[in-house]
Amino acid sequence: MRRTMLAVVLTIPFLAVAGCGDGPVGGVAAPAVVVPPSTTAPSVPATSATPVSPTPSSPVVVPTPTPPSTTPVRGCRSPEFTTSDADGGWSDGGYYVHNNMWNQDEAGPETLRACAYDNWYVDSSQPDSTSVKTYPNVHKDINEQKGKPFNDYSVIRTTFAGRGPGVGIYDVAYDLWLNGVGDGKGVSELMVWTENLKQQPSGDKLATYTAGGSTYDVWADDDGYVAFVSRATQYSGSLDLKAMIAWAIGKGLIPPNPTVNQIGYGIEFCSTGGGKARFTLTEFSVTMS
Repeated sequence: MRRTMLAVVLTIPFLAVAGCGDGPVGGVAAPAVVVPPSTTAPSVPATSATPVSPTPSSPVVVPTPTPPSTTPVRGCRSPEFTTSDADGGWSDGGYYVHNNMWNQDEAGPETLRACAYDNWYVDSSQPDSTSVKTYPNVHKDINEQKGKPFNDYSVIRTTFAGRGPGVGIYDVAYDLWLNGVGDGKGVSELMVWTENLKQQPSGDKLATYTAGGSTYDVWADDDGYVAFVSRATQYSGSLDLKAMIAWAIGKGLIPPNPTVNQIGYGIEFCSTGGGKARFTLTEFSVTMS
């Protein structure tokens, strides 16, 4: 995280960058429209039947409709790893799950519990202010963060499933580091926001990008930061990251053939609405070849 809505400049690695709050910064905010997955029960065709008149000995019983189940298909019920440490983390399956309370001076308490790199949740309590406080995430380091050239890859794809709490101020997002990790000369950061509540990226909205049936507003600043902000909430799906990086290179937003150093996915918490809020992740993978 290098900037906030209030233009606070920080120099901490492993951090995502965004402006927080519901006021405009460097452009017009474009919050995503939250479209939760349908939980409507499937329709059942009506059948013809002869009506039966009720009698005192056989009253008509109208059954109470059973609401559709909201129980998640997958959940972390017996964590292998738990941390409330600001920099606590866990290596699993070639990935790193990181609590990443990088703005610890302003952050409230946060506890991360993980069953696997692709099955974990975090409970966070952040005050009502607009600075980003934490970015709990799972990420893949490429060549121990030294990276490899973008042109060496024919495929950079990812799958995800994550859901924010629906309260406070936050974004659920990918964070890609190119030509290094963290602040530094020539380092680029590319984010993909899949869910957004009252957040706004740094810089200005420059263009739109459409792929896989989703449309993104693309924001960028002058310091190597690019954000693809989905217009509709995506609680799960897959992304062609190679295509998105290539598009940004073609627009001159990222230098040609950068090294790809780190790919992560998590939630940027600014505020949790004055109470405890939970982010749950149930799928994550990165495929590179």
